[in-house]
Amino acid sequence: MNRFFFWKLVLAALPLRAAVAQSLPRPDFAGLYRDVPRVMADARREGDSLRVYVRLPAGALAVPGRRLRVAAWAGYEAPAPLWQDSVPRRQQHLRPDATGGTRASFCVAAARVPAGAVLQIQTGPVGPPATAQDAAAVTWLALPAERRERPFVLADSAGLPLLRTYVRAGETFRIDNYGLIQPVRLRRYAVPPTPALPPMTNPATAVGGPPTLPLLDSVFVRTGQLLRCDEPSLVALRVGGVGGQAPRTLALLVANEDYPNLRTASQLIEPLRYLTGTAEHRRLAGTADPKRAVDEFWLGAARDNQVTGKALIRKYYGRVAAANRLFAAHKAGFLTDRGLLYVVLGPPQSVRRLATGDEQWDYASAGPAGALTFSFRPRPSTFAPDNYELVRRPEYEKPWYGAVQQWRTGQTAPSAPTDPSGR
Repeated sequence: MNRFFFWKLVLAALPLRAAVAQSLPRPDFAGLYRDVPRVMADARREGDSLRVYVRLPAGALAVPGRRLRVAAWAGYEAPAPLWQDSVPRRQQHLRPDATGGTRASFCVAAARVPAGAVLQIQTGPVGPPATAQDAAAVTWLALPAERRERPFVLADSAGLPLLRTYVRAGETFRIDNYGLIQPVRLRRYAVPPTPALPPMTNPATAVGGPPTLPLLDSVFVRTGQLLRCDEPSLVALRVGGVGGQAPRTLALLVANEDYPNLRTASQLIEPLRYLTGTAEHRRLAGTADPKRAVDEFWLGAARDNQVTGKALIRKYYGRVAAANRLFAAHKAGFLTDRGLLYVVLGPPQSVRRLATGDEQWDYASAGPAGALTFSFRPRPSTFAPDNYELVRRPEYEKPWYGAVQQWRTGQTAPSAPTDPSGR
């Protein structure tokens, strides 16, 4: 073949490849907010590499042809991945998980993952990334500069990465650091249960939480040392300073022993603030018999139909527990802005993650109001790096009260038994 003709063919093919990459449909992230056994991931910097830790649900790799795959994206709205690979079986370091799932870990050259990139880790057949994201098969791990360079992860008492942003009161954990043992300054703060504001509230006119959190105690420990907090609080861990390692801070929510579930009658009253006015909730919170108060609230909503009342309880508190798992940050997940909508309106039907960092939640049907769209803007902080703030609008008032009224009149009760997630 003529050499000039060969290079002409190669150059002609380049725009075609780019067009194919740009034609990839944008992923819909709604599936990541379903309350199902899910893929979970974390990472730490190890020299020139990033070690990625993954927990896979039971049976995730059992289907013939399924592989563990990883792709790097410049951002959630990128037209195509920077690269994508299958992780060879010999490099996955598989081991069984105590809950029936599978643990895996593998390394990626840090140079292949620029700061601000997002890793997509999934199981499935080789091919283009799926449009609909399924939490049981895929997770996304954002790697801003601070997280990309962090040489440690939180681990349980057995040394397995926690892969979550909370521990329970009395649960032991430790900081698993790569390299030299590092000093850790642990500061513990009291966290008042400040709930999210309704979506039509003007934040400028609302009374916010305290400007500073009360410091409960401050101690010095070291990486690898077993730690435990016996009371719910918010912990800031400042790690590093030895051998040239830059100090980095990681926040951790210490929740009650039953988290993400609610067990006591007093705990069940707090989420009712989304369905009640200020005076009514104050009466519920101050009652001498919280169990009776909760029962009477839901029986009133069910018009004294005990079957309907139990169905409402399963559905509502199932959503509260799911929000706690999904959105735990500087406070319980159901108290966050995303948790607010999740509990009252349910999981969104469609979710987009925009190049601006915003999340857009679409509900094809949100009760009597029909279709609704909500936007969340990232509001990261030291205590809540993954925090999102709802863009509140006055036009949400009517549909919001309509959704609340459906709960108050039992219209959200399922006509058939619900699944354990309460969806």
